[in-house]
Amino acid sequence: MKLSLLPREVRFFELFNQQAAIASLALAELSKSLLQGQSGHARLRELEHQADDVAHEIYMLTNMTFAPPAEPEDILSLAHALDDVVDLAEEVSDKIELYNAYPIPKPAAEMADCLACAGKELEQAVRSIEDAAALAPALLEIHNLENRGDRVTRDALENLFSGGSSTPADLIKWKELYDLLELTMDQCETVAEIIETVSLKSA
Repeated sequence: MKLSLLPREVRFFELFNQQAAIASLALAELSKSLLQGQSGHARLRELEHQADDVAHEIYMLTNMTFAPPAEPEDILSLAHALDDVVDLAEEVSDKIELYNAYPIPKPAAEMADCLACAGKELEQAVRSIEDAAALAPALLEIHNLENRGDRVTRDALENLFSGGSSTPADLIKWKELYDLLELTMDQCETVAEIIETVSLKSA
C-alpha cells in the first residue's frame, strides 16, 4: 500500500517520530550513564513508561483507522520493535543496578556508545521512511554499528573469560549484561529492517 499523508493519517507518523525520539534518548541516556559509571535506571524507567504510552496509542489508532498509511501488521510490527529497543535499554540499566555491577567496564560503555549512535540513526530513518534516498544512509550506518557492536562484544567476552582479575560473580553478571547490550543492538537492526520493508512497500 502506498504511504499517504492524508490528514487523518498524519498522526501515525507523528507517533512513530515520538517513539523513535524516545528510543534515541533512552540509548543516549544509557550511554551517558555507563560512561559516568552509573546505571541511569531511574531515567530509563521513565522513558520506558513514555515509550509504552506511545506504543499503546499507536495500537489504539490502528484499530480505529479505516485507511492507515501502511499495512496494519507493518504499523504494529514497527511500533512493537521500537518499544522493544527502549525496554531492552531499561533492562540493561535495571540489571546493572540490581546486580550492583560496578565499576562499569570500558567495553560496556563503548557498546552503549554504539547504541547511542544507532539511536540517532533510527530517529533519522523513521523521519525518512517515505524518502528512500535519505533513508538508505541511515540504514547502512545502523548495519555498520551493529557490526561494530559485535566486535566490541566479542572482544569484551574474550577478555572477561581470559582468566584475568574477574571474579566468578563478575563473569556471570557481565556475560548476561554484554548479551543484553548486544541484543539491544540487534533490536535496532530489526527496527531498521522493518522500516526498510515499509519503505519498499510504499515505493
